[in-house]
Amino acid sequence: MRILLPTGSATVGIVKSAAERFSDRYEIVVAVTGEIASFLAPGELRRLLAGGNYDMAIVSGMCTASFADVERETGVPVYRGPRHAADLIPVLSMLDTVRLSKTVPADEFLAQKRREEACRQVALREAEAEADFIVRGVKIGGDSRMKVLAEIMDAHKRDDLPADVRRFFADGADIVDLGFGFDATPGDVERCFSALADIEGPLAVDTQDPDLIAAALFRADLVLSLHEGNIPAVGGAVADAGAAAVVVPRERTLEENLAAAGEAGIRCLIADPLLQPAGSGLTDSLAGFADAPRPLFFGAGNVVELLDADSPGANALLAGMAHEVGAAVVFTSEHSDKTRGSVAEMRRATEMMVLTTERPYPKDLGLDLLILKEKRRRREPPLEYGSVEDALPMPDEIVYDPLGCIRIGIEGDCIVAVHRNRAVRGKRWEDVFYTLLANASLSRLDHAAYLGKELFKAELAIRMKRSFEQDGPF
Repeated sequence: MRILLPTGSATVGIVKSAAERFSDRYEIVVAVTGEIASFLAPGELRRLLAGGNYDMAIVSGMCTASFADVERETGVPVYRGPRHAADLIPVLSMLDTVRLSKTVPADEFLAQKRREEACRQVALREAEAEADFIVRGVKIGGDSRMKVLAEIMDAHKRDDLPADVRRFFADGADIVDLGFGFDATPGDVERCFSALADIEGPLAVDTQDPDLIAAALFRADLVLSLHEGNIPAVGGAVADAGAAAVVVPRERTLEENLAAAGEAGIRCLIADPLLQPAGSGLTDSLAGFADAPRPLFFGAGNVVELLDADSPGANALLAGMAHEVGAAVVFTSEHSDKTRGSVAEMRRATEMMVLTTERPYPKDLGLDLLILKEKRRRREPPLEYGSVEDALPMPDEIVYDPLGCIRIGIEGDCIVAVHRNRAVRGKRWEDVFYTLLANASLSRLDHAAYLGKELFKAELAIRMKRSFEQDGPF
């Protein structure tokens, strides 16, 4: 296969080095088209392809020009390479098995293909898995994927409980758990579960009060948590309702309470040895999972909520622990602002654990929880210039745009910019900026630079599920 690799003088060394590694598989011609590879013009590519008998051309993924006319005229397909020359080697290594995109940069395109294949594998393995039992269509235990149970605390105080439940299911929860505090009444519990009549997914009731448990059994598929204090009062009703139950130790051991729940007629039982927070016996409590009866309940949310650290890494690590001890259900919550997003994070983490099967580490799976940090740093060539001057400090005195100020905020997953009582809404900062520019809402270059900064900061806040304050630090 004969391949044309146009590049710029700034990256030609990296590109030639990558091409040499595949000289036994392909005939690769590296052509320098200027200083910057992304500035390649269609006319220049047409000239390079003329009479070269190429099978394909791979241009920089940073190119913004369209090469469709070049393809039609030369008959040579033109594909997008990676955005960074440093990523060229893995792209070239996959040419025999993957057809690149003509519009999407290769690194992004291949990452998406790997994600799609990883998700397909997760779904396939779940479809083929054997379970200990099934709760409203969801497999529990056996060799099925660990299921994510997401808790809504004080469900009876929620303004829009159905919306909260739907959001958790949309974020990846397999079961949504309604928690009720000591001030809840049986009427509150019945009202909450009745409001969820249109919800199809499995629901759990989280209380140790026998009266509250009984009030939920007309709809609850799972009960958290049973022990010697409430099994005599409500164990028979749980059994009659056909609900599953999580059993915990209290004054009596876990095994004794499991036996009592079984004697009450409850067929589907999940053992919870109780995971303790970090600093309060986390590692000691992990030891209790080794010999506990299966299937197992793993209370990861209790650890993450009581740890002032970013939740993605904590959820990934706890999912790994849960996987090693053979947990069937992983509990997570979003009680605090710092843990918002934990349901989606834990779902991704459980899928990573599925793909870890027959691998030594949960690494290079196609799925990950890398949000702020990057897997590999880019190794681009240094900038070249003839002279340099130090940047001047920004003046303290602000010159306001004569067309007026623009107020920026976020609403849900959208950026909103308001100018003279007219709002522009969009999901990408550049779209909002372009519309403001098209609407003649700004006239100064320094104002344009400021708006670009603030709009992009708003987009990042949405991506990272953070709050946003115009003119404030991110």
